[in-house]
Amino acid sequence: MLTVRIIPCLDVKDGRVVKGVRFSNLRDAGDPAQQAGAYEAQGADELVVLDVSATTEARATRLDTVRAVRGAISIPLTVGGGVRSIADAEALLTAGADKVAVNSAAVETPDLLNTLADRFGSQCTILALDAARRTDGPGWEVVVRSGSTRTGLDAVDWASDAARRGAGEVLLTSWDRDGTRSGYDLDLLNAVSRGVPVPVIASGGADSAQHMLDALRAGADAVLAASIFHDADTTVASLKSFLRDHSIEVRP
Repeated sequence: MLTVRIIPCLDVKDGRVVKGVRFSNLRDAGDPAQQAGAYEAQGADELVVLDVSATTEARATRLDTVRAVRGAISIPLTVGGGVRSIADAEALLTAGADKVAVNSAAVETPDLLNTLADRFGSQCTILALDAARRTDGPGWEVVVRSGSTRTGLDAVDWASDAARRGAGEVLLTSWDRDGTRSGYDLDLLNAVSRGVPVPVIASGGADSAQHMLDALRAGADAVLAASIFHDADTTVASLKSFLRDHSIEVRP
């Protein structure tokens, strides 16, 4: 059995970690490098850094933040936010990222995924998919620009298309659950996990080890969280202990 991954997420704005609800009402949550080092010490398997204002401000992710985080950790690092081109991705990889996550730009120009996968490999190309429940019927639609724009694009179909284009993983965030600490959207997670042949990272709504266990049983290959780590409600080590007690294989 493959081991699952526990992934803390650092949403970053202006060089600081921030956290909010549904991508708004952001509050300061600390220094990125300091937080990253602490999470690695707890046993984090990977780390995700998302520059939450890069796309809306039409700029690239701040490379100094990426360098600082890379200098504090040795575990795999995924970085996203404002990636619109090969040059943007290459700059992040050079600064210390191992993987690059693409969201809004991939929706606008799907061929960007093909280009990134051809140039850097699928293992470096991550689709960051933010999904919200439809207001006009069943299912979920893709939202972009930090959730401010509903696209009408079916989330499951888009995840499947992205995998065909070369995305090696799907970082799946429920916009409805983000920051609410009400648990992952298990129906969304199950639908996307069944619709793609690549690993799916569950994101949005985690408040407990039970929520993570539920997500893994719903089809996730990894679980990502932010608030529960930033607010020191739990640690990666305690989450792994709980999962291990429930017969989930985790990395030491």
